[in-house]
Amino acid sequence: MDFAHVDFSTAKHVYFIGIGGISMSALARILVQKGINVSGSDIKESELTKKLEEEGVRVNYTQVAENITPGIDYIVYTAAISKDNPELKKAQELNIPLVNRASLLSDIMTGYRYSIGVSGTHGKTSTTSMLSHILIEAEKDPTISVGGMLPLIGGNLKIGREEFFLTEACEYTNSFLELSPNVEIILNIEADHLDFFKDLEDIRKSFKKFIAKLDNNGILVINEKIPQKEELLENFSGKIYSFGLDRGYVSAKNINYDSEGRASFDLYIKNKFIENIKLSVYGEHNILNALAAIATANALNISFEEIKRGLEGYGGVHRRFEIKGRIKGLTVIDDYAHHPGEIEATIEAAKKLKHKRLCVVFQPHTYSRTKALLEDFARVLSEADLVVLADIYAAREKDTLGVSAKDIEVLINKKSEKAYYFPTFDEIESFILSKLDEGDICITMGAGDIYKLGEDILGI
Repeated sequence: MDFAHVDFSTAKHVYFIGIGGISMSALARILVQKGINVSGSDIKESELTKKLEEEGVRVNYTQVAENITPGIDYIVYTAAISKDNPELKKAQELNIPLVNRASLLSDIMTGYRYSIGVSGTHGKTSTTSMLSHILIEAEKDPTISVGGMLPLIGGNLKIGREEFFLTEACEYTNSFLELSPNVEIILNIEADHLDFFKDLEDIRKSFKKFIAKLDNNGILVINEKIPQKEELLENFSGKIYSFGLDRGYVSAKNINYDSEGRASFDLYIKNKFIENIKLSVYGEHNILNALAAIATANALNISFEEIKRGLEGYGGVHRRFEIKGRIKGLTVIDDYAHHPGEIEATIEAAKKLKHKRLCVVFQPHTYSRTKALLEDFARVLSEADLVVLADIYAAREKDTLGVSAKDIEVLINKKSEKAYYFPTFDEIESFILSKLDEGDICITMGAGDIYKLGEDILGI
């Protein structure tokens, strides 16, 4: 399907199907700022849709053909919208130009002096948030679109001057290939979204194409640990700023964790010691995220003092190792991790906290991911003392693959009887409250609605 590009000089009315999504709502608000009439639909009300309505956007909470009228200039939608969606079908009947989310983002980014795309299988939101803190501390007044709720900007969007545009660049359905940033960050490349990609090599090919979009003046920030990194960089002649533990243009050495599990490290740039950095967030994965942000800021000629102050002010983002509260000595943490690499990193970070037992309540996200990475899920979850499995959160998919969360339970229990599957949140809550005691940690984990369980346990 050919997608249209929005002409901002003539567009009067743009309609978003799925306007309540974290990225779609940000794009809608940017168009409102441009003076365009924006409306849209979503299946339920949320904090994001309420914010849109406060800014004058009409939001429909039913997706029916009658919502689409001839006066609409463009329809914006994402890969999550099915082909038989009644609004999408009506738009096609009326020959209203269709714009995918990535194309619109690309159109908006055009014209910024520095357009920064943060990519990778995981860590995008945290790294984008860290870099947001640095750019704001450096008084660059960036425009920011982040895939989470960042307290510093009061949500998922900040509109600034037209010099810096910072956004996440997602590889799913190759949407990041629609973008043309002149600064690219590649955090990691791992097997994921296997409902779209054939395998890891297919994913690597897409990242190689993403790198190829940079011209000779482009800036690439890349993780030293990515396997066969040099193969990805063939024919790239722009500037490369690598980062890693112990090696890279920017590197971390002498890593330590305080009694609360927060990380600190000695920062080296070009093998020269700069200063000890103390983070307010947890885990080795956040050290790597911080190094990526530091390398990018360094490439953009931001002073080290501004970089350090920005990182020191970063306290995390909603649903990323978020300590929700405590009840009767039980600490409840929520995390968005839904890929084995993310889960492993989150569990390792939690182990740095003082605790008796670590319990992970995991809600798998999509049937295709669960089936493709089943053994990896069982392997990384086994690192917790206790594992509780909730039903798979289907998201955009239908149950046609014959896989369930119970399959993870079975694999884990082949080696150690520590996993339990329950079909309802009520059963999980009862189990948690009966099993866990003072000094234990419970992490609700997944990209679906599992966070509600932790809130119910805490009574918030």
